[in-house]
Amino acid sequence: MLVFHSPVQAKHHSHQFMRHGRFVPTRDVPARADNILAELTRDGHAIHQARPHGMAPIAAIHTPEFLNFLETAWAEWRRIDGAAEEVMPYVFPVRGMDYGYPTHVIARAGYHAHDLWMPIGEHSHEAALASANLAVEAAARVLEGERAAYALCRPSGHHAFADMAGGNCFLNNAAIAAQHLRQRFGRVALVDIDVHHGNGTQGIFYGREDVLFVSLHRDPIDYHPFFCGYAQERGEGRGLGYNLNLPLPARSGDEAYLAALETACRRIAAYGAEALVVSLGVDGHEDDPTEGLAITHDGFRRIMARLAALNLPSVLVQEGGYNIDTIARCVGSALRGFEGREIAA
Repeated sequence: MLVFHSPVQAKHHSHQFMRHGRFVPTRDVPARADNILAELTRDGHAIHQARPHGMAPIAAIHTPEFLNFLETAWAEWRRIDGAAEEVMPYVFPVRGMDYGYPTHVIARAGYHAHDLWMPIGEHSHEAALASANLAVEAAARVLEGERAAYALCRPSGHHAFADMAGGNCFLNNAAIAAQHLRQRFGRVALVDIDVHHGNGTQGIFYGREDVLFVSLHRDPIDYHPFFCGYAQERGEGRGLGYNLNLPLPARSGDEAYLAALETACRRIAAYGAEALVVSLGVDGHEDDPTEGLAITHDGFRRIMARLAALNLPSVLVQEGGYNIDTIARCVGSALRGFEGREIAA
């Protein structure tokens, strides 16, 4: 399988984010990608850099205002007397009272954020563009005839809406890849196996029938992102029936997850998908600090083997996973499963 990585992504290294009312060190550290890269190299994968694809594939998903904000926010923020080193929104639109689009970066930061988990540093925009470009490259290679390609994206993407960042996500890499695949494939399925619901991805495709979105995640009734990811969310307008959420009880293990995955695979088959994008989050691992699910390393192998059995041209896009000691083996096991190999001893 082709593996794509960019060293530019390491430039994004935020210092803190808000958790339980306190600023704490971020979990999205460069070592996440570094450890995955080392594992895949040891496992015999050749690591490739991506060709530049420009802004068009990204602009096909994200609004011009949002892209301009990401590009200019840090420089504007740093011109504020006494401002912190990173952009951190603290004023947000109130439901039903968002009639205007403000010009000041303080207000724009709140307008384009849905939580306090998206601090923007000096190089965050550059890293997000590099991450998205990897997803485009993986999709481009599949369009050119590869069966599958993996994009080692960081920062992740599935919490990014068309015009909002959040959840350590700025640009929605998986959605960008799915849209790029639409150049050739009439129907694309996007399945999200991250422990958190892919609220940004759902928001992007909620009114569309050409991309089926399926998310398996811990039940949001008491878990991030809290406000969406419920089973009754089925899409709207032309997209009604093309959104499937499969929330799972806390600490669900391999067998419960694989049972839900069968439901997902039946829906993908019934949809007649011609290509597949996988939001490959491994934060559902039993030892991940997010404490959402209890998937084992072999569980990730079995999950990805089942998705490979759909026999679709596939783009795998890295999402979450925050235990530095386990993330590499989780991803390695997942890719081995997709390739039909056993996991390493």
